[in-house]
Amino acid sequence: MDILKIENVSKAFANHIALDDVSLSIPKGSIYGLLGPNGAGKTTLLRIINRITAPDKGTVLFDGRPITPDDVYSIGYMPEERGLYKKMKVGEQALFFARLKGLSRREATDRLKAWFERLEISDWWNKEVGELSKGMAQKMQFIVTVLHEPKLLIFDEPFSGFDPINANLLKSEILRLRDKGATIIFSTHNMSSVEEICDHITLINKSRNILSGAVDEIRYKHGSNIFEVDYRGNEETMQNAIGNLCEIMESKSSPVGINKIKIHIESDDKVRDVIAAANNSVELRSFREVIPSMNDIFIRAVNNNL
Repeated sequence: MDILKIENVSKAFANHIALDDVSLSIPKGSIYGLLGPNGAGKTTLLRIINRITAPDKGTVLFDGRPITPDDVYSIGYMPEERGLYKKMKVGEQALFFARLKGLSRREATDRLKAWFERLEISDWWNKEVGELSKGMAQKMQFIVTVLHEPKLLIFDEPFSGFDPINANLLKSEILRLRDKGATIIFSTHNMSSVEEICDHITLINKSRNILSGAVDEIRYKHGSNIFEVDYRGNEETMQNAIGNLCEIMESKSSPVGINKIKIHIESDDKVRDVIAAANNSVELRSFREVIPSMNDIFIRAVNNNL
């Protein structure tokens, strides 16, 4: 079942079309990547979901019904613009945001203390927000976003400002929240993060949805019948055996180890013939399809949409 459905949503500002008839569905319990170049319309869509702005047309359904003002209490949103008050103490400001989400002071304090310890920022409770580094401030914003345990969590560029260690810490927390039942949407340019943790993605370009689906399905769908083969044997023998069945793109020989060859096979029905020919001429060690990365697919899809 979908926790969120966007149906034919459009939004324009003055002479700029931010979203043009965008539709997508977010399955419950999934981690959903919202991708696209700068200015594609991602942030506008996130603001519509959070009722910060309204669509010119189209509908947003939350849990199977039109979204209402009260539904924002079931949503946690961390925008790219952090918006913290630099002169306030860290703990005081975190409590302020927690109370806005409907938590009592005692419950908010208990939850905040646990989260501060979990993300290793307990020592900063009584310091001013202005003293925080960008990464530390982002940890604080992450905590106040998830503190009220919403059904839907939305992060806009959550990994910007983080070193690799803290980025991995945040990824593990996102996965843990998903495992506890939350649905997560995040907008990002970090394609490696998409491959690591996203179940589904939507790619928006020029205000329109140009690609949606499960990450694994999209990667296999955009494969180009390119294969890498490891083998023991003579390089020339291998090339002669398969050369009339496929295009040899690259070949590397090793005098003592495993030789490698990259090939393009024109159609699926010829794959078994290539494997058979290779196996009859050399000792095959591996034969694997080269699946394109999300970064390759992103670039290809955007360029094809120009």
